[in-house]
Amino acid sequence: MLFDTVTETLGEFMKNQIINKFEKRVFKDVKPLPDFRSGDTVRVHYKIQEGADAAKFRIQTYEGIVTRYRKGTAGSSFTVRKISAGGIGVERIFPSMSPLIEKLEVIAQGRVRRSRLYYLRDLSGKAARIRSRYFGGAVDAAPKG
Repeated sequence: MLFDTVTETLGEFMKNQIINKFEKRVFKDVKPLPDFRSGDTVRVHYKIQEGADAAKFRIQTYEGIVTRYRKGTAGSSFTVRKISAGGIGVERIFPSMSPLIEKLEVIAQGRVRRSRLYYLRDLSGKAARIRSRYFGGAVDAAPKG
């Protein structure tokens, strides 16, 4: 009984090492992202393919509040929410290890007490503001539409 649990634990440990080595080899060309967390206002510069030509790209910026940051290596992602024209909220999920992310800028750091900010979906206007992490005052973290 004890031997089975030891071999299972050792098997998981070896599996994790193999996966970690594979991920380091595959994602070695991916640029590291700056430190950010939920509540921060970020601007993501993302490559978008133009038409049918595989070599033609343009960079589109997407600015909003990080509502979720799922950490890890291959499966890591973050969700950015912005208010588009007409006051409609739009959320977009970006894989952290994507080679299509050209640059990520942290515009403002928000002070929140949760890691998942899904409550922002129900709020609008001034109620959806997030306080600044360092200055204690209100910062207009609502993205420009």
